[in-house]
Amino acid sequence: MASRRTRRTLVSVVAGGLFALGVVAPGPEAAPLPRAAQADGPTAPDPREPRPPLLPADFQGTGRYIVRDLGIDVPFTWQGRDGNSQMTAGGPDHPIWFTNLIYENTLYTLTYRWPNIPLYPPQLCSKVPGFFNRQIFNDKLKTARYVGPEILQGDQNRHVDHWRVGVVGGSTVPGEFFRFPLALGDIYVDQHDPSRWRQVLQFGLQNLFDPELDEWFTLDTFEHRPGEVTLPDRCPPPTP
Repeated sequence: MASRRTRRTLVSVVAGGLFALGVVAPGPEAAPLPRAAQADGPTAPDPREPRPPLLPADFQGTGRYIVRDLGIDVPFTWQGRDGNSQMTAGGPDHPIWFTNLIYENTLYTLTYRWPNIPLYPPQLCSKVPGFFNRQIFNDKLKTARYVGPEILQGDQNRHVDHWRVGVVGGSTVPGEFFRFPLALGDIYVDQHDPSRWRQVLQFGLQNLFDPELDEWFTLDTFEHRPGEVTLPDRCPPPTP
């Protein structure tokens, strides 16, 4: 998420992912940090070949969006239909409320509310310049580095593969010219189905409204059936 309206470039990239500039005062007591634990004790070698995360064309996911240093923990949905997708965190009755979309080869971000940041109405819907779609997103995910198998602990322990993907600005020649990190995403997907997403940590310029530059979302449910994707009326038409 400059303003928050342009804060989300994705990689949260990811996914539907995002740009802003601001200093925010600390909020109430922090919400618990989502936990990922390595399995304890000796384990046999894992013969399977891990596959990188994949965003499916049709899906519905529900969970929580967490900004730990601000004490924010709000409802979160992520839905896809025919390759378009939409993230929504919070709502009219929550301290944060925004939506990010990949819609008809275009990336959008619209922030209605963020703590201590004056978002003067009417909030503008930002169309990120350039051509962007699900295929481009998945191609970037193919460059993710495999961190390892983990267990997300909760009401039910979920076995996941942990992947890390990043975006770097500047020269493409390491060590020759100045380079700088733009965004980083830690992505946790089901070990048996990398198109079933469980948790994402976003860190970087796309989170500049957050003092610690990091935000989580966790998904309690994720189903492979078409969701609802709606481009808000205030958003400009998609890129031709």
